[in-house]
Amino acid sequence: MTRRLYAYAFLDDFILLYPVYALLFAETGLSAAQISTLFVIWSVASFAFEVPSGLLADLFSRRLLLVISPIVTGAGYALWTFLPGYPSFAAGFVLWGAGTALTSGAWEALVYEELARIGRAGSYARVIGRARAMGSTAMLAASALAAPVLAWGGHPALGAASIAVCLLGAVAGMALPETRASPGQDADTADSADPADSAGGQGGARALLRDALAAVRRAPALRLTLLLASLLTGVTAIDEYLPMLAAGTGVALAAVPLLVLVTDVGAVAGGWLAGRGTRWLTPVLALAAVCLAVGAATGPAGFALVGVAFGGFRWAMAAADARLQEQVGDRYRATITSAAGFGSEVVAVLLFAAYGAGSAWAPPWQIFAAAAVPYLLIALGLRRIPR
Repeated sequence: MTRRLYAYAFLDDFILLYPVYALLFAETGLSAAQISTLFVIWSVASFAFEVPSGLLADLFSRRLLLVISPIVTGAGYALWTFLPGYPSFAAGFVLWGAGTALTSGAWEALVYEELARIGRAGSYARVIGRARAMGSTAMLAASALAAPVLAWGGHPALGAASIAVCLLGAVAGMALPETRASPGQDADTADSADPADSAGGQGGARALLRDALAAVRRAPALRLTLLLASLLTGVTAIDEYLPMLAAGTGVALAAVPLLVLVTDVGAVAGGWLAGRGTRWLTPVLALAAVCLAVGAATGPAGFALVGVAFGGFRWAMAAADARLQEQVGDRYRATITSAAGFGSEVVAVLLFAAYGAGSAWAPPWQIFAAAAVPYLLIALGLRRIPR
């Protein structure tokens, strides 16, 4: 089963357009301001589809949504490839946001439940961490292949390859297991001791959302876990500014990708180590925060510590996700997981705004050092969650 999960995760991120789609926009004649508006459209689409997609995953087949997701995303890439222009780019980002949202919640729910069915729920953090590491590895491979493919066939070749990978991803989605007895209800009543977990199973999306919110209100530990998991994932969006941190160290421009590669390797390693030693979640996350602050302030050599930090963050994200899954019943698992994804998107947008404001008076290394503080607070909060 895990091989099929890892194959799906790899194909989901093995998109050769990723490293150069901004270049495609610029070469089509878009200004920096127009490209920024496209990113805003992308973020809004992700917000809009996040929670509804979780409800769909709980009401219908989760595997079906994972099959549809790459097809929807691939349709967006097809618009970019064959009808380049601002309207197509905007529509493509809407489709990309919708496709990503379809996997958010559905993916985690399917993985946890299928592991639980075979008595391996305890290995969820390890499996989900390795799946995300496969995705990061795929992005590295796509970045390496993008340059020769671009030189050979230009953007059309990159687009065609990306569309083909999306179609392969849909095929891989069909091969995923799904043994849930009845969508919209817990397949195993042992997963939900609270009567509200099974009440209103035929009430549709509104009843499902109402029951999911009620479950969060009733359980203080679940509320705290949901909040901290959202914060942890959202704050880690600061990795978007790693090239600026690298450039701020004074190295040559050609060396910037190499420094960023160090952090990418650290994140992949953290994913592969996920699920090991999760009882040390608080001290490991706190240590990663210290590494981030010290590494950011040390210059080029400090990127080794920054890589360790992001490895720790990736490892901690899998552990926090596992703690969230442990507290949620199958009936609304995807809905609550999608709510965590929505929260992380909100945190990420706030972080982007804070970075933009802070950059007017502080260099990148100081902002990254300050970002260590939220990680320390999250580590202390995770300590309060009972296992």
